[in-house]
Amino acid sequence: MSPEEPPPPSRRAFLRSGVAAAFGLGLAGCGFLPEGRNAFGDPDRPIDVKVDGDLVYFNWADFVAPAVFDGFEKEYGVKVIQSNFDSMEGMAAKLNAGNRYDIIFPTAKWAQRLADGGRLRRIDHSQLPHADAVFSRYRYFADPWYDHHSAHTVPFTMYKTGIGWRKDRMGDDLAGSWGDLWNARARGQVFVLDDRDEVLGMAALKLGLDIGTSDERDLARITATLQSLRPRLRGFSSDSYNNLLNGNAVMTQAWSGDMAAMLGQAKDPSVLGFEVAREGAPINSDCYAIPVNARHPGTAMLFIDYMLRPENVRKNIRYIGYPMPVGGSEDVYAAIVKPFPQCLVAPDDLKADLFFRNASSKGEQARDTAWTHVKAG
Repeated sequence: MSPEEPPPPSRRAFLRSGVAAAFGLGLAGCGFLPEGRNAFGDPDRPIDVKVDGDLVYFNWADFVAPAVFDGFEKEYGVKVIQSNFDSMEGMAAKLNAGNRYDIIFPTAKWAQRLADGGRLRRIDHSQLPHADAVFSRYRYFADPWYDHHSAHTVPFTMYKTGIGWRKDRMGDDLAGSWGDLWNARARGQVFVLDDRDEVLGMAALKLGLDIGTSDERDLARITATLQSLRPRLRGFSSDSYNNLLNGNAVMTQAWSGDMAAMLGQAKDPSVLGFEVAREGAPINSDCYAIPVNARHPGTAMLFIDYMLRPENVRKNIRYIGYPMPVGGSEDVYAAIVKPFPQCLVAPDDLKADLFFRNASSKGEQARDTAWTHVKAG
C-alpha cells in the first residue's frame, strides 16, 4: 500500500509529541501491536541490498532536500513515493493500520518501541559503506539506549532544546537558565512548546530532577513550578519559528533546528538570540528505520547509504537546518549557526544523556496527568 495523502505542513508547525496514551499504543517492552512480535514477518532476516522497487517514504514534511531525492531517483532508476506524518502518534497509527512503508524516521523513544515490538528490520551496518562516518565519530550511537548496537536504526538528525528570544525586546543577554522563561520583562509574551516531555522536562531540569521522572512527588513539584509560569505565558505552541519571526513571542522554548532555520528567513537575524540553559538541555535524535513489512527493504538500504554520502549530508543540512551525526559535516552546520553556536550538538552533548525515555505504563499515565493539570492551569 502506498498511501496517497496530501502532505501536512512542515514539522516546524507541529509538536514533537511523546504521549504514549494516544491511539492506545504499547510501551517499550510491552509489544507495539497486540498481534505479536512476528505478525508482520521476521525482523532478523537479512536484507539483500539492491534495487527491489520504488521507495515508499514516510517522514515529516520537508526533511530531505528535493535535490537529494532527485539524485537518488536518477542514480537508481526508481521513484520516491512520499507520504508525511504530523506527529509520532500519527506515524504509529498508520503502521498499526497496516500501511506499508520502506523507510520511516522515528524519534529515539519511538524507535525503541518499534524495535522492541518486532516492527523494524535489522540493519547490517557493514552493508552501508558510508555508515562508518556516523559510528566512528559519534560513538554514542554505536550502542544507544533505545536500540542495542543500533541493530535496527541509523541516526538521521539530532537536536537540543533551549530558549529563543528577541534581542530587540529583551536585550542581548539573559541569565542562561530555564528560569529566564519567568523573566518579568517578557510576561505575557512567552511561549513554551506544546509538548508534554519538553515542558515537564524543562521544569524538572530547573528543579534539579531527572528529565523524565514519573515519581508522583517529583511531578507534584514540577506541576507547581509550571503553574507559577502559567500566568506569564501567552500560550503553548510548537511553532517557535513563526512566533519569533513575526513577533508573537518575545521569548519561547525552542528546538535548535528551528532556530537555525530562522537565520535564513529573518530580515535581521541579529535581533534573535538562542541559549542553552545551564541546568541542562534535552537532546533528541531521529532515526532511519525500515519497517518489518517493507516491500522494498533493499531500496531502503540503498537510500540510507545514499543519504550518508558526504555531498548529500551537506545538501540536506543546508536544507533542513538540523545537524546530522556524520563525521566531516560539522563545518557545514557550524557555518549555518555561527550566530547561535549553542545550536551545535557535539559528541559530548550526547554523553550527557538528557534524552526523553519511555516510562512504564503507570509512569506514562502519571506524566499524562501532570501535563493535563499544567495545560488546564
